[in-house]
Amino acid sequence: MLKILVCDDDREIVEAIEIYLSQEGYEILTAYDGEEAVDILRREEVHLVILDIMMPKLNGVMATRSIREFSSAPIILLSARSEDADKILGLNAGADDYITKPFSPLELIARVKSQLRRYTQLGTLAEADDHIYRTGGLEVDDEKKEVRMEGELIRLTPIEYNILLFLIRNVGKVFSIEQIYENIWNEQAVGVDNTVAVHIRHIREKIEVNPKDPQYLKVVWGIGYKLEKR
Repeated sequence: MLKILVCDDDREIVEAIEIYLSQEGYEILTAYDGEEAVDILRREEVHLVILDIMMPKLNGVMATRSIREFSSAPIILLSARSEDADKILGLNAGADDYITKPFSPLELIARVKSQLRRYTQLGTLAEADDHIYRTGGLEVDDEKKEVRMEGELIRLTPIEYNILLFLIRNVGKVFSIEQIYENIWNEQAVGVDNTVAVHIRHIREKIEVNPKDPQYLKVVWGIGYKLEKR
């Protein structure tokens, strides 16, 4: 059974989410501040985390940063505020998705299933033949779900991995932000904001020697991004 950690200082929200997701067959762990959430994740195998941003002791953004030091489980942030700055801050910290309160149970369930589908696929060996994609010193092994740069293992989140896999499968081709979003999130890119750009920046920080002067993951101004053929 897949295990989900729900953390919010509002106990009624935690209880409601627990009811929604338990009915979908998930095992739910609960926490009420960021420190408690991080402690649980260090002890338990958790497949997805739902974190409120505004919490005592350790807020959701800081908790996300701590979690990313040892876990690649998908993180969905919750916030009563809808400002883009909050969303970007959360994504920069390593979150995979963001939901603004109030949200509908159906939206929450759909986003949880989408993130879990990517995460479980990332952790499962492919049944087909080996799929290894290379350009220069960058290698993506889609059977082992591993990324290496000059032989060194690179740790990516599920979203980062899927973006990089999509681009290396189409090395040299330029894709708009909307095209990347629709291929990775499997939904129409309506009013897409900085979500893709934030994840692209994270990937650069992990695979590039100098992220400010990338040699692999490049922007094509006015069009989008491409992975350079080397």
